[in-house]
Amino acid sequence: MSAGQQIPPWLQEQLMKMQQTQQNLQSVMAQKQQIVMEIAESDKALEELKKAAEDDTVYKYAGSVLIKSNKKDLIAELEEKKELANTRSTVLDKQEARIKESMQEQEAKINEMMKSGASGAKMDPSAETESRK
Repeated sequence: MSAGQQIPPWLQEQLMKMQQTQQNLQSVMAQKQQIVMEIAESDKALEELKKAAEDDTVYKYAGSVLIKSNKKDLIAELEEKKELANTRSTVLDKQEARIKESMQEQEAKINEMMKSGASGAKMDPSAETESRK
């Protein structure tokens, strides 16, 4: 870019905010993917546990060690773990929706600022930014 086409500081600030929001979205989506895998793992373990006979010996992980347990307790533990993961997934879904909405607002704001800046009008973006806080 030539010196006459530098990005104005107010636009750089908005672009940096949008980039940070995109990174937040990626983080939330990665967390959601991890929870989906956790739920699938719990489902598979529950399926296998339910196939086991009541008197079968079952084990659970405690760190890097297997500990003898009973089927009923393990099923209850896995169902609770799955329920918690489902709740976290719901929270992340809502967070993802809010972040996407925020990104759309930021994009609209940047477009508006660029139109106003291109028409020669000077904008004070800090006034609008302060009113949103």
